[in-house]
Amino acid sequence: MFRSTVRLASFVIFILTLSAGSFAATKPNIILITLGSVRADHVGFLDTKHPTTNLDELAKHSIIFEHAYAQAPLTVVSDATILSGTYPQTHGTTELGSPLSAGIPWLPEVLHSRGYQTGAFVGSTLLDPKSGFAPGFDRGFDTYDATDRTTQMTHAVAWVTQKHAPFFVWVNIVLPGSSAYSAAVSSLDGAVGKLVNTLRVQKLFDDAIIVVTADHGEGLGAHGEDTHGVFLYDETIRVPLLLKLSGNQLAGKRIPTQVRTLDVAPTALEGAGIPVPSQMQGQSLLRIAKATTNTDLPVYSRSDFPQQAFGWSALESWRTGKYLYVRAPKPELYDLSTDPGATHNLAQTSKAILQTLASQLDGFDAHFSRGKNSEAQLTSSEMQKLASLGYVGLQKTPSSNTAADGIDPKDAIAIANQTLAAISDLQQGKVDKAIAGFQQAPIKQANIYLAQYGLGRGLAQKQRYAEAVEHLHKAIELQPDSTGANFEIGRALLKAGDLNTAAVHLEIAANRLPEFSEVHALLAEAYGKLGRKDDASRERAKATQGRGKP
Repeated sequence: MFRSTVRLASFVIFILTLSAGSFAATKPNIILITLGSVRADHVGFLDTKHPTTNLDELAKHSIIFEHAYAQAPLTVVSDATILSGTYPQTHGTTELGSPLSAGIPWLPEVLHSRGYQTGAFVGSTLLDPKSGFAPGFDRGFDTYDATDRTTQMTHAVAWVTQKHAPFFVWVNIVLPGSSAYSAAVSSLDGAVGKLVNTLRVQKLFDDAIIVVTADHGEGLGAHGEDTHGVFLYDETIRVPLLLKLSGNQLAGKRIPTQVRTLDVAPTALEGAGIPVPSQMQGQSLLRIAKATTNTDLPVYSRSDFPQQAFGWSALESWRTGKYLYVRAPKPELYDLSTDPGATHNLAQTSKAILQTLASQLDGFDAHFSRGKNSEAQLTSSEMQKLASLGYVGLQKTPSSNTAADGIDPKDAIAIANQTLAAISDLQQGKVDKAIAGFQQAPIKQANIYLAQYGLGRGLAQKQRYAEAVEHLHKAIELQPDSTGANFEIGRALLKAGDLNTAAVHLEIAANRLPEFSEVHALLAEAYGKLGRKDDASRERAKATQGRGKP
């Protein structure tokens, strides 16, 4: 009897094991590729003047969404929307290092809970939680590899090759900064081809779900914007979007319907047969792809960057039907059916239409402000600490959802271009050139957080710590919620020997970025020199834990 029971139990376990394996095999692998700064009109499957061989080949096996729009023209903010299926004002992530809220749905976390192995391979320091940027982005990932662009794809290919189904991999590919734009997009296209070819060789392509989109586009001088981050016109907001389904369903179908990158996460989940969390605010595009009629989704986009970086007005846009409405101190209205380049502002001549769209945007703002995730801001005690250090007139980031007050970015875009060019020089290691750029008029005369922050960082890199502290101090007065400014001034003060003041700023940064190894290491150094041995030991342990994360 006992032996019979054992045999029966063994048989049941065997059957269950087979069933589990069969169930796992039915889950499609999911590959999400986000392209950095790629305009919709610079990929071949949307504009034949700009062929992209590998993307165009993938498009033959995919559903092509011809009018897809990002919800923000900034990498961290937009990718947070893509991975969470929530609007920027909901997930609260900003370019200031605001952590991703624990309550926000997160695609890798959902998939991990359903048995997926998860990996991320990002080629930008902006998406590296351990560098103080994109805090919380590594949630739900077994592997989060933020390496440089040249080795990123090699790591991604190796991971995909070694993993067993089902897996989810996010690969963020950035443009090489030293190339002309079209050449840079071609280089990026080659990287996509390398990954897709690996999937084919491993016989993983046909059954996989593959999503390709971009975080945002690039201004390239249109509307006066050289790069991105400020305006909400098509050149920076309209992006490519391909959806390859398991079995290559609906391959080659073109969808003219207006859709959002907000919809990527719900689409991936529904494609895998996984329930979409109710907190996600996008909707699956599968129903739109299979529909026989086209119904545009209204598209909301916003940029808080002009406000946070420059102290100007934020911007919001609302696309519905044939119109684009931009909420700004000087409102804008465009009929994109006759004016696709958005060059003829109808705000003064079509006031009834303007008011209708403004009312629709008011309703949207009112709805999505309820339960809004408040961006991480300094506590009252932290503000008091800063005040005790001599900071005056601290200007906290406005929490208003509206974008109609302050300087209109249209009137100051030249200053933004100059400042961002200097930031780019700093990121490329051209420190002397960057410092000279920040000190040029009219940047030098303007009260701009980003310029003060960038100049402070540059001076610190040249070991001109006293000057660096002066400018970083001003940056914090303009934007006390900036995690980066508090970290940078803490590091500069530590180098200059002002240990107590350094500790205050590093404590603020460490509180905001608990997984950022370097801030804990610097804080441990400050505490050690101050004789606070227990505190130093605690921070050293945190620094080691951070470095040990995958």
